Amino acid sequence: MPHSLKPNKGLLKRVKITASGKVKFRKANTGHLKSHKRGKKLMQLRRPSLAKAADIPRLSKMLHRTLTAAK
Repeated sequence: MPHSLKPNKGLLKRVKITASGKVKFRKANTGHLKSHKRGKKLMQLRRPSLAKAADIPRLSKMLHRTLTAAK
C-alpha cells in the first residue's frame, strides 16, 4: 500500500491557499521595529502579498497540489 503524499507542515503554517489556488503570505519586516521605517515602505508592506509565477512550481511540489500564479 503506497504512502500518502504529505504537504510540508512548515510551509502550511506560513501561507494561505485562496479559493482560486493562489498563495498568500505575510511579508517580512512587519513584526516590530517600525519606527525608523518610512511611511511609504510600511504602506507597501501592508498590501496583500501573493506568490509570483517563478515560485509556483516549488510551492506546488512542497504542498502536493496545483497552484496558480498572481498576475
